[in-house]
Amino acid sequence: QVQLVESGGGSVQPGGSLKLSCAVSGFPLDNYAIGWFRQAPGKAREGVACLRISDGDTVYVDSVKGRFTISRDNAKNTFYLQMNDLTALDTGVYYCGASDSSSYYYLQSRLYYFGGQGTQVTVSS
Repeated sequence: QVQLVESGGGSVQPGGSLKLSCAVSGFPLDNYAIGWFRQAPGKAREGVACLRISDGDTVYVDSVKGRFTISRDNAKNTFYLQMNDLTALDTGVYYCGASDSSSYYYLQSRLYYFGGQGTQVTVSS
């Protein structure tokens, strides 16, 4: 059974940091990419960053470049999103997803499987 479970969200002030985790199980990861997405109230889910497992290649959307870092712990089959210098625009529910599409880097949610409930990130003063 494919499972992706997000954790690590919370409330922080602008300029603060959070580290999200995504525990993955139930499928072979070698041919997949793992992506982080977020959804603000009333808005569509948007891709933030992704990591191709085979070679560690990463892609970030412009709005988070230099502030967010996606990484993995091979031994734990866990993926992380380190978020620094957070702003109110980063507020939303964050999800991790898995994609076996060759177009994974477009970070389109339709190309990803989402199995978790997401984790809430709130940035507010």
